[in-house]
Amino acid sequence: MTASPDMSSRISSSPGLLNQMQSLIAELNDLPVTHDVNQFLIGSGNSAASDEQVLVAETDDGAELGVYIDSNVLLRLQHCDPMLKLCDANLADFCTALEGVSHFQYLVWCMQHGRAVSLIELELQAEVDKYSIALWLLLQQTQGRFPGGLHMRMFSQVSFAKELDKTGLQRYQEANRCAAYYCQYTDRKFLSCRQRRVDCWLRELRNFYRCSHHAKLRRALH
Repeated sequence: MTASPDMSSRISSSPGLLNQMQSLIAELNDLPVTHDVNQFLIGSGNSAASDEQVLVAETDDGAELGVYIDSNVLLRLQHCDPMLKLCDANLADFCTALEGVSHFQYLVWCMQHGRAVSLIELELQAEVDKYSIALWLLLQQTQGRFPGGLHMRMFSQVSFAKELDKTGLQRYQEANRCAAYYCQYTDRKFLSCRQRRVDCWLRELRNFYRCSHHAKLRRALH
């Protein structure tokens, strides 16, 4: 598994921030960090269709990966660090960057375990990662106060890129719907109740991460 210099030019980034995001994904899902996402970060040779993309190219030796995150997104996050204070001003950029890191981490993990990955599975896991990590950060930043409006902000008050074709739009909408249902379930069962059970929440997230495509969808909507 290698970075792909042929996809577009390499760029410098905010390594500390992306490494922190990767570490949070690894911590919540009990994963090793075997490949540094910054080593796979690429620039956009042309005008990118979105602020975040993960590119995969099959090779004789395996696969090449490239992670694109718009430089303006990274710059704004440097000036308004979500690791210090996650808020309305940086939530959208935080989700954009974290989605790219989530896609990368999940693809690496699946490749190392010889698993195929569907696009809906990739998007669903990213939606769960984004919400869970945002929730985890806010619980730490507010001395444990549960952020009741976060679920609506991340799953209901969203829009989808206009350039998506019908198939792509349906995939994103389905991932959003399944993740919203699943995260609402885990909130109610483990975190927003009177007796918070963080250890059980983490165990559930880690089991979900390791589910196969169909099992993941079933678990999200159970």
